[in-house]
Amino acid sequence: MLERKLFLSIAPSWVWLLPLLPLGLATALYFGELQTTTFLLINRYTQILPDTLWTWFTFLGNGWGIFALCFPLLLVAPRLLCAGLLASSIGGIISQILKHLLNLPRPSSILVPEDFYRIGEPLFYRAMPSGHTLTAFSVAAGIYFATQKNKRGSIWWIFILASLSGISRNAVGAHWFTDVLAGCAIGLWSGMFGAVIAQFIPENQLKPNKIIPRLLALGGLASIYVLLSQTLDSSLNQSLQYACALLVGITFALFMKAQMPSKAS
Repeated sequence: MLERKLFLSIAPSWVWLLPLLPLGLATALYFGELQTTTFLLINRYTQILPDTLWTWFTFLGNGWGIFALCFPLLLVAPRLLCAGLLASSIGGIISQILKHLLNLPRPSSILVPEDFYRIGEPLFYRAMPSGHTLTAFSVAAGIYFATQKNKRGSIWWIFILASLSGISRNAVGAHWFTDVLAGCAIGLWSGMFGAVIAQFIPENQLKPNKIIPRLLALGGLASIYVLLSQTLDSSLNQSLQYACALLVGITFALFMKAQMPSKAS
């Protein structure tokens, strides 16, 4: 009974069933032999927008990228940052297990290069589910469901960003639409579980001088190194990586300032 109350505390029962919709659609497209058709349709019409825009949306599903973008939460809502990290960790484990077990082919393994548009190097296997989509939706759902219910109405748009991150995997030619739908479903569940687990973190352990925020801050320093030393997903993301490194650096500086004892008045 206690476990049920914990799950229902973040969302009613019917919300936990919502991920079955994209999962069911993915199943219907796959067994209905519409996987290639839907991929080519989306891949074709997304070319209307610039390549850089789609690689930036893909960046939202990169673990280091989305961590950097969410890092300012360390100052204003550390529990939400924890929920997002827990959710992405759960989703990441599930994603790696499924990718290894299924090892399904990606578009580049089946279609000839002239049949579709691709941005970046070709990827051939470990298609299902889309890891970027899963990460984007798990972080979005983790943050959303860890937010107080009366404040959720102002952050619904994070699911729009997660959806664009998923569609970008079709746009860059890396995943089938079925992979994206599966990643969406698993990501939503991972996010909800992450939000449930985040409830167990005591409020007094989220103050700037406690171990959890300090570990998150160290993670921020690691992200700066990755953002400045590596190319994440595409060279078109380089300017965005530099901007994110600056964002993390400013946030870290403000966090360090919060470590200083306040002067007595």
